[in-house]
Amino acid sequence: MKNILAVLQKELKTFFVSPIAYVVLTVFLIIAGYFFYNIVTIFIERSMMAMMQSQQFGGPPPAMDVPALVTRNFSGVTSTVILFMLPMITMASFADEKRRGTMELLLTSPITNLQVILGKFLASLTFFAVMLLPTMIYYTFVFVYSSPKMTLGPVLSSYLGLLLLGGSLISLGLFISTLTENQIVAASITFGAFLILWVIDLAARGGGTVAQEIVSYLSILNHFEDFSKGVIDTASLVVYGSFIFLGLFLTYRSIDSLRWRQ
Repeated sequence: MKNILAVLQKELKTFFVSPIAYVVLTVFLIIAGYFFYNIVTIFIERSMMAMMQSQQFGGPPPAMDVPALVTRNFSGVTSTVILFMLPMITMASFADEKRRGTMELLLTSPITNLQVILGKFLASLTFFAVMLLPTMIYYTFVFVYSSPKMTLGPVLSSYLGLLLLGGSLISLGLFISTLTENQIVAASITFGAFLILWVIDLAARGGGTVAQEIVSYLSILNHFEDFSKGVIDTASLVVYGSFIFLGLFLTYRSIDSLRWRQ
């Protein structure tokens, strides 16, 4: 555990002395803020229009839970945005170690492969959590001014889902980063892999064949929808946990092969 924390601290220092980290944070918050503002505006306008129509025709206003709709739609948008941002977090994890020639030091140090991988994984996941943390400020305004009051359950489950989804994508990004010493190549391949997962998920939602149902069940993007609705399903937890384990296992095998080549 001590070695994992040492790797975690080293990686976090590397993140926060790099200008790339601050660029990623800034761009993500600008994009997230833009979408949040537009989502809130759209549903407020729809709610007001529905009330005006009900008054015009003399009927009761339709029930519209604006806070829940905002939470669900913003979470969905955020899950798509991170597909574009996370490759920039994981691209240097191992590729930069190879480029600088420090990979050999890691492989010959008393720290085990598993400790190195877990340390880098937790550092990337921590940085991702730091990215998400400021977006909770957006919800404070909705919580203060909404009527009925926004419930925290769906918001918290959405963030749990984002962390699990981010962890799954980060584990895949770490594996891809072990395959090259060029950060740009690692980021490009990772982004392509995320895009394939996204396209497969969209294709699986359109049909009802057995193969499509299997793909839909295994899709890490599809399982996020339950979290955005405030539902924490055991099956979703198993899928995310399995995907994270698979990504870290592939990373371990890739690093282990490098150790044997030394």
